[in-house]
Amino acid sequence: MSRSLSIAAIASVIALVAAPAAFAGQPDSLGADWRRQQGEARAKVKAGSVMPLERVVAEIRRRQPGRLLDAGLETDPDGRTVYRVRWAAADGRRVDFRVDATSGAVLSGR
Repeated sequence: MSRSLSIAAIASVIALVAAPAAFAGQPDSLGADWRRQQGEARAKVKAGSVMPLERVVAEIRRRQPGRLLDAGLETDPDGRTVYRVRWAAADGRRVDFRVDATSGAVLSGR
């Protein structure tokens, strides 16, 4: 290995190791606090106040063949916790579902 190649390899390793520290506390493309939101969602599932996302996805898949693109918990204007699920239907359409996170009832999407 040449000296310049080994220096480049070392610099790459340092960059990979330092990257998480450099971005700690910084907003990312998913939003400023998506890690906190994930933790809150896990805590709500564990406490039994919302159903697991896997059950919501299984119900959507039963109704509309396709695959999950994105999902997250949100609060409706009336205070209800809902899953917002972006779905790629088998026919190529994108469908945005809203599902009551407590009951699992599909509120919108088709």
